[in-house]
Amino acid sequence: MFGNSLDVGAKRDFVGAFMFFLAHLMILVGVSTVAVHFLGMAGMVEGGGSFFAGGETYTLISSLFVLWLGAMVCAKRGNSSDIMSIIIVLTGVYFAWTTSAILGLVPIALLTTINSK
Repeated sequence: MFGNSLDVGAKRDFVGAFMFFLAHLMILVGVSTVAVHFLGMAGMVEGGGSFFAGGETYTLISSLFVLWLGAMVCAKRGNSSDIMSIIIVLTGVYFAWTTSAILGLVPIALLTTINSK
């Protein structure tokens, strides 16, 4: 069901980019919630809260996820040396760090609509 939506190397139209956004948002929510839960059980972070409530730990995890996902899209599509793609990824990381992970994933999803080299 999510096979096409999870492929980081595919070129998408707007609907495909929206499905890419939703699929990776669900993955991000799941991974960060489980990670914060286990880190809280180990006493490394103060557990509590939720992904959508925000928090320093969720912001850090989501920013790293957006950076990793943007790097994967650029590497798979051969846009690693394209300055516009790098600026789009950095914009996504900036949005994820300053506002929310939901807004940070939008430039990465739009990056999948750009033609590769």
